[in-house]
Amino acid sequence: MDRGKYGSKIHLITERTGLPISVGISGANLHDSQALIPLVKDIPPIRSRRGRRRRKPGKLHADKGYDYPHLRRWLRGRGITHRIARKGIETSQRLGRHRWTIERTMAWLAGCRRLHRRYERKADHFLAFTSIACTLICYRRLTK
Repeated sequence: MDRGKYGSKIHLITERTGLPISVGISGANLHDSQALIPLVKDIPPIRSRRGRRRRKPGKLHADKGYDYPHLRRWLRGRGITHRIARKGIETSQRLGRHRWTIERTMAWLAGCRRLHRRYERKADHFLAFTSIACTLICYRRLTK
C-alpha cells in the first residue's frame, strides 16, 4: 500500500518499443488503479500507414496494481484486450517480457535530474517537465 507516502508518482503508457504515448502524475498516496482510466483516455490519435488513425491500443499489459473488475470491464467496453496479472493467482514474472519496456522508459525519465528530484511546487509545472522529457525520449529514439 502507498498510504502516507509523500511525493509524486509518474504514470506512463508506452507503445511496444518503449516510446511514451500517455503520461500523468499523481500523489504518491494515490493508488495506481485510479490513474489507468485517465491515462487511456489521454492517448492521442496515432497516425497509421494503413487505415485510419487509432485512438485506442489493441492490447494493454498491466501489473497486479490494476487488477480490479471495474477496470477490466471498462477496458473490455472500449474494445481493448487486457492482460492484467491477477492477484494471488499469477506471478508478475510472466509479464516480465512486456514490463521491461516500461521499466526502461521509467529509467530514461529518472535520468532527467529535474524529474528525479521534484523541484516544482505546482503539479502542472511538474507534468510539463515530464512531458518535455517524454518528448526528448521520443526524439532521441526516432532520430537513431
